[in-house]
Parts: sequence; structure tokens; C-alpha cells
Amino acid sequence: MLLNDVNEGIHKRKKSRRIGRGVGSGRGKTSGRGHKGQRARAGFKQLPIFQGGGSPLVRRVPKRGFTNSYALTVATINVSELADLFDGSEAITPDVLKAKGVLKRKFDLLKILGNGDLSTKLDVSAHQFSASAKEKIEQAGGKVTVLPGKANVEDYKNEIKAAKKAKKK
Repeated sequence: MLLNDVNEGIHKRKKSRRIGRGVGSGRGKTSGRGHKGQRARAGFKQLPIFQGGGSPLVRRVPKRGFTNSYALTVATINVSELADLFDGSEAITPDVLKAKGVLKRKFDLLKILGNGDLSTKLDVSAHQFSASAKEKIEQAGGKVTVLPGKANVEDYKNEIKAAKKAKKK
């Protein structure tokens, strides 16, 4: 095969099929539309979900649930995982966890959960802590720092409530 033969036989514009040009053309008389009926008429359009007149699957399947597009994505990590990864010499922050490759996906909040045991003294900074995680870190002699920002959802809700009350007065 030669380079100048690569596109041989490939045409940019395919000739359109000539319909309605007599009986000898093979597409004459009814022009491939058959005899009468909805599909034979001019301007006929069919929905892509049409399934032979029965109720289509798209409409038969019940619609359930709701996806909140404003919901915050929360990355979670357990105290036991932190104990395995860190020896207590450095402060644990979301950036450090990203750098170590522990948190790979995008997230808005980092929450520390209390699953597992902790014996090393850790300095942990995160947006949220479960009560058991906070307790275990402090019992081991570590320090818990709550990061500001989107994390404090409760504070945000309280601000909205306060603004509504002020508006009423």
C-alpha cells in the first residue's frame, strides 16, 4: 500500500439515494414508506423512546431520589489509618494527606472518624471530627484543630436562621 492510495475509494460526500424516481429505480411509487399509515405521511417524527406503542421503559421505571448539586463532598479517614501513616513528628493537615496520596479524589471537607485505636500523639487539623475521634486523639495526648471554611455547616445554617429572624423584625 502506498501513501497516496490510503484514501482511495473514500468519498467525502456520499450520493443521496434517489427515491420516487419510477418503478425501475427500486424506490419508486411509495418511496420506501409502504402503504398508508402514520409513517407514510409527510412530517412524521418518532420519539427516540418509542417502543411499539407500549409504555416505554423510560416511563415505566419509577423515578426515585434526589441529587443535591450543592452538597459538599466529604473525605473521611479513620484514626487507625492516621496511626499507621504518621509517627507524630509532623502535623496532619488535608494538604499533607493529599501529598502522601491518602486522599486522591476532590473533596470540600475532611472528616476524621474514630474507628480503631490510637496510641501515638498526633497533631490533627481537619474540618470535622467525630466525637469518638476527638476523644481518642486527645486521650493519646494529641491536639485537635478544626479548620474554618465550608466545614462548619451548622454555623452556616445558624447564620441563615438568624438572617431570616432579623428580616422578620
